Amino acid sequence: MIRTAADIIECCRYLATFTEEPGRTTRTFLSPPMRQVHEFLSEDMRAAGLDVFIDNVGNIFGRSPKNTRPRILIGSHLDTVPDAGAFDGILGVVMGIALAHRHPIDVIGFSEEEGVRFGIPFIGSRAYIGTLDLTSEISQAIRDYGLNPSSLPKYEPHDVYLEFHIEQGPLLESLNLPLAVVTAIISQRRVQLVFQGKANHAGTTPMSLRADALAAAAEWICIVERTAKECKGLVATVGRVQVEPNAGNVIPGKVALSLDVRHASDSIGEEATAKLLQCARQIAERRGVQTQIESLFSQPTVSMDEKLVATLTEVVGHQMTSGAGHDAMIVAERVPSAMMFLRSPGGISHHSDESVFVEDVAAALEVGSRAIQLLRESYA
Repeated sequence: MIRTAADIIECCRYLATFTEEPGRTTRTFLSPPMRQVHEFLSEDMRAAGLDVFIDNVGNIFGRSPKNTRPRILIGSHLDTVPDAGAFDGILGVVMGIALAHRHPIDVIGFSEEEGVRFGIPFIGSRAYIGTLDLTSEISQAIRDYGLNPSSLPKYEPHDVYLEFHIEQGPLLESLNLPLAVVTAIISQRRVQLVFQGKANHAGTTPMSLRADALAAAAEWICIVERTAKECKGLVATVGRVQVEPNAGNVIPGKVALSLDVRHASDSIGEEATAKLLQCARQIAERRGVQTQIESLFSQPTVSMDEKLVATLTEVVGHQMTSGAGHDAMIVAERVPSAMMFLRSPGGISHHSDESVFVEDVAAALEVGSRAIQLLRESYA
């Protein structure tokens, strides 16, 4: 049973072995290893006294029959990025189960947050709040898993949502602090961009007659980096590049890229994204290639619930904003939400070297327990 900080860490490391790729942790939306995660966590949730079900987008939900007002929900996500660490997302779910041994709360593991499989993030939490729009690809993945996309989940609204998550950055370690309360999650935008040129022989096509999609993409990527460096607080990333035909002796004819833009100011984020996309169009025109642009996701800065932040700060003290997106930013549209960050040793995340300190997990358990007690008292 998952009760202690050591139990939590051991469980997270074991769940990291449920993967699509031998030798490294990769677990995307409704991939085969998600069944193993569901089975393992179902057993632990029942041991904590929770009634368990898997909804039709693959969220795992554990309900306590004794969870009366305020109805408290603790959770995070089950999926990972490719070659992930053992704690991003899943730590928050396992911590919720540990706290369910102490308090009558509900626990949820969202099936998808990272956006790896379809480029669309937060499938699980958007289904929870009732705002998920299914694409044909997502619907087919749900059917392939044996679930029914025609019957999306309908949850009774909770009074409180709490999410525990590793910081995924170096700030807490630089301050020698184990924990912090998240006050806001900054805005982000995700775009899919395609440069369409013309594939041709690398040896017989003169440089002056080429429509090289990769050369256009490379020029644009450098502009993305320079633009972000010139604007304080802006981060912009091209994290995925797919080249076709991807052969050493063929001029690249098509390049698909991802763009991720984030800033605490919604207007600055919007302006930067628009500027970068206009630059892409100008580069394409000058180089004789075409562009296709699709906006995948746009999320404004989301503030966490003031009352919950104040309650958690009573116990922790330190506050910070989050540069990474989290399920809490989605759930906050419907349920008062708050987050707690745990220190990331070395500031490492989205990497197999990701880790946590056992003493930080123990501290987070105590903070969570105390916060639940304070919330119960405030509703008494």
